[in-house]
Amino acid sequence: MDARSLMQAAEDVARRSGDVALGFFRQGIQVQTKGDGSPVTIADQTAERTAREWLESHFPEDGILGEEFGETRPGARRRWILDPIDGTKTFIRGVPLWGTLVALVEGDTILAGAAYFPPVGDMLVAAPGQGCWWNGKRTWVSTEAELSRSLVLSTDERFQAYPERGIGWRALSAKASVARTWGDCYGYLLVATGRAEAMVDELMSPWDAAALLPIIEEAGGVFTDWTGKRTAFGGNSIATNAVLAEPVRALLGVKKGP
Repeated sequence: MDARSLMQAAEDVARRSGDVALGFFRQGIQVQTKGDGSPVTIADQTAERTAREWLESHFPEDGILGEEFGETRPGARRRWILDPIDGTKTFIRGVPLWGTLVALVEGDTILAGAAYFPPVGDMLVAAPGQGCWWNGKRTWVSTEAELSRSLVLSTDERFQAYPERGIGWRALSAKASVARTWGDCYGYLLVATGRAEAMVDELMSPWDAAALLPIIEEAGGVFTDWTGKRTAFGGNSIATNAVLAEPVRALLGVKKGP
């Protein structure tokens, strides 16, 4: 399949899975706690099963890595990486700023990514060389060059896992016009569509980040980890428009990467 077909497949999976999750939204469902202390619901599990069933039917030789049910066919050349509800803590509180993330990966190369936001009706999809598309129209990061006029975002400004990164976040937010915690994947939607200039996260799993790297890059932005490396698998992330990439990372204490 060509890049456009793979991009369409990622979009189809994200939409199917996200619409299933939306059916549980604000329905008072029970919340359980996983071994790592994070919450999970029947919505997460049912949405991921929906995605897996579709992928098994259409791409039976590909591997699958999902947040809720682990890895299938780990030796496969390609694998789909799924996060049925990115922002479960947001979801269970009835706040609409959550999304469904799907990426197709070969090795460390991301072939396509989709981010669907069912409560607000937004879809982002991208593939290398194919651009980033927001609800069917090409989208770009902002061209804002001044931090004093910028909106910067983070999922949780407390930075409890890495307090030293919190120092960098506070330095960045002090320079910005507005700092908010419209976090999880919703923050990356705002960067990719030119409505925010930076989004930072101290902790990211592969299913959190894989879909977002091509989305940000194909919108003209820069996506790295906190070492400055271009990767979705560094365990954390910084997404910015292009013109503020270096100033933002300098304030965050990131040394210039390769």
